Amino acid sequence: VQLQASGGGLVQAGDSLRLSCAASGGTVSTYTLGWFRQAPGKERQFVAGITWYDSTTTYADSVKGRFTISRDNAKNTVYLQMNSLKSEDTAIYYCAAKSDTFYVETTSEYDYWGQGTQVTVSS
Repeated sequence: VQLQASGGGLVQAGDSLRLSCAASGGTVSTYTLGWFRQAPGKERQFVAGITWYDSTTTYADSVKGRFTISRDNAKNTVYLQMNSLKSEDTAIYYCAAKSDTFYVETTSEYDYWGQGTQVTVSS
C-alpha cells in the first residue's frame, strides 16, 4: 500500500488542522493505521492509531482530548483532526500502515510509510 499525507501548514497556537492520508494499492479498512510525528533532533513518536479489526483508537497522552483519528473507507483515507494546537505539536507528521492490530504505538512495527507533512504551530 502507498500512503500520501497532506494537510500540514503553518497555524497559530489554539488553531485546528486536519491531516489526510490517502491510500492506494490497498484499502485502509484492512490495515491498522497510525500517525506519527518527528520534531527536529528528536525521535519519531507515536501520535494516534486506529485498528482495522474493530476501529479501536489509541492516542499518545500528549494529544488525548485534542486529536482525533478517523477513517473513511469510501475515500480510502485516514484523517487526523488536530484541535487546540500547541507549539510543541510542531513536527513532520507521518502516516503509516501495518497488517495486524498489535503494538499499535510502536514505530518499528509499521510496514508502510507516507512521505510526511510539516505542521508548524506558532505561539
